[in-house]
Amino acid sequence: MSNDPFSDILKLANAEPVVTGGFSAGGDWALHFPARDKIKFFAVVKGRCWVHLDGEPAPLQFSAGDVGLLAVPRSFVMCSAPGLAALDAHALFSGAGRSTVQLGDGGEFTQIGGHVELDPVRGRLLADVLPPWIQIRADTPHARVFGLLLDQLVDEKATQQPGTQLASAQLTQLLFIQILRAHLRSGAPMPSGWLRALAHPRIAPALRLMHAEPGRAWRLEDLAAACAMSRTTFAAHFTATAGVAPLTYLTQWRMRLAERALREENRPVALIAGALGYTSESAFSNAFKRVTGLSPRAYRQAGAT
Repeated sequence: MSNDPFSDILKLANAEPVVTGGFSAGGDWALHFPARDKIKFFAVVKGRCWVHLDGEPAPLQFSAGDVGLLAVPRSFVMCSAPGLAALDAHALFSGAGRSTVQLGDGGEFTQIGGHVELDPVRGRLLADVLPPWIQIRADTPHARVFGLLLDQLVDEKATQQPGTQLASAQLTQLLFIQILRAHLRSGAPMPSGWLRALAHPRIAPALRLMHAEPGRAWRLEDLAAACAMSRTTFAAHFTATAGVAPLTYLTQWRMRLAERALREENRPVALIAGALGYTSESAFSNAFKRVTGLSPRAYRQAGAT
């Protein structure tokens, strides 16, 4: 196991960002993007635009190097100026039969966009802790790397060099990680959960310990000591930040690891139980059923059908 909860959960959720296309524009233009049940992201490579999210009172301005991430199914309009009649983006891209289109002379604005593929079950680990909307501006200190990544992504798409498919996928993954890192450093409000706990400098050490050794018999006082707090203060801070008590979080994380092992490995249930800190298979089975609603064997059988 690692002491990097961020990487652990991204891997467990099978988070795979994919650049699906983009467009260039010139003159007056506006596109309406329908709501989708996926995490969507986009980046402005050149020029400026306005983005009006459904349900928000006012549009937001984006400049070159700015990145946006939409974690809830909301439609939005991207435009050169507010108030313009918008074309349907889905119809435009489908009608063009390709992933990139040009509006007007295409000389003033360029954008790339995509979405994040997630495991249909474990993906909620990530989706549930993200705020509805993230905007990272290029002029913030923690966004300096965005420009380099965007330039390289555009170059890969344009030149089609050997290995461009793999390079583009790796660059997109790195861009997604940098978006989340920048958000963590920004101090912006976040819903309670592991991501918010990871951003809390006094709580994060306990999170890293539990991820590094999920099978260890952690006591509340051990985790509190790692965070230089009393048991009571630590428990209160952790619960307020992560949304659950420390040892409840540990149990939930163990169960997520158990789910993966039951679906993807052939290890006996007893060995999985021991690796996750349970002294008997029956104790593990009871805990697993309490969290998932199924016994370990029933869960494994359901995954095999």
